[in-house]
Amino acid sequence: MTIRTILVDDEPLAIQGLQLRLQPHEDVEIIETCLNGREAIRAIKTHKPDLVFLDIQMPGFDGFSVIQGLMEVEPPLFVFVTAYQDHAIRAFEAQAMDYLLKPVDEQRLADTLDRVRQRLAEKKGHEEAGRLKEVLAEVAPEAAETLAADSDADAPAANRFEKLINIKDRGKIFRVDVDTIERIDAAGDYMCIYTGDNTLILRETMKDLEKRLDPRRFQRVHRSTIVNLDLVKQVKPHTNGECFLVLDSGAQVKVSRSYREVVARFVH
Repeated sequence: MTIRTILVDDEPLAIQGLQLRLQPHEDVEIIETCLNGREAIRAIKTHKPDLVFLDIQMPGFDGFSVIQGLMEVEPPLFVFVTAYQDHAIRAFEAQAMDYLLKPVDEQRLADTLDRVRQRLAEKKGHEEAGRLKEVLAEVAPEAAETLAADSDADAPAANRFEKLINIKDRGKIFRVDVDTIERIDAAGDYMCIYTGDNTLILRETMKDLEKRLDPRRFQRVHRSTIVNLDLVKQVKPHTNGECFLVLDSGAQVKVSRSYREVVARFVH
């Protein structure tokens, strides 16, 4: 799969540097380069790229203005490239794939492109499934209805849950791989995210966070606790119908009686 890419930066040397760093990635095709935000908006609307590397601070239309100028079209994936750290939070709020600092580190660039490939593969899979449903609806309506029913039944398994969560904590932004999250404890409107070797604070309600996590793996086992069931290594019975889950890190989490049956469906 070719990743059709546009580079946007008001400094020609910065564009040349990024071109050199992208050369080893044979699936990245640079279809256009732009020196300002207005050029970028026109190029993106014309070429409909898969990916845009976008500088933030440019005269006239800055990087955020470019994204705002594309609200009426399906946007590509964006990776911000800048010399300043100050805009990191706003960049992630704009749903950027990543935020790279100049000069771009080659390994960080490679990691970003891996995530881009994954996201594009997911998108292609959804599009192909949609086309299949359209064809079936025309040539085999009954089969299409069966497929739709099966899809609805498997909705929780759809690849629509978060794989990375951006957490601002202690003045920094941490990109946390959801697979590494062991458990989550609620404290009012704050969540304590435990990853085995780190604890981070996220300002979000448990109800909202639950919607972002795959319920096949992340289950609430207490009124204020969510556990990654893939990281449960032992179940220890306790009194009054309660039990403890022993996690990979050695931490123990009590499962209240009201959630015992829910956990039993997932832990074998």
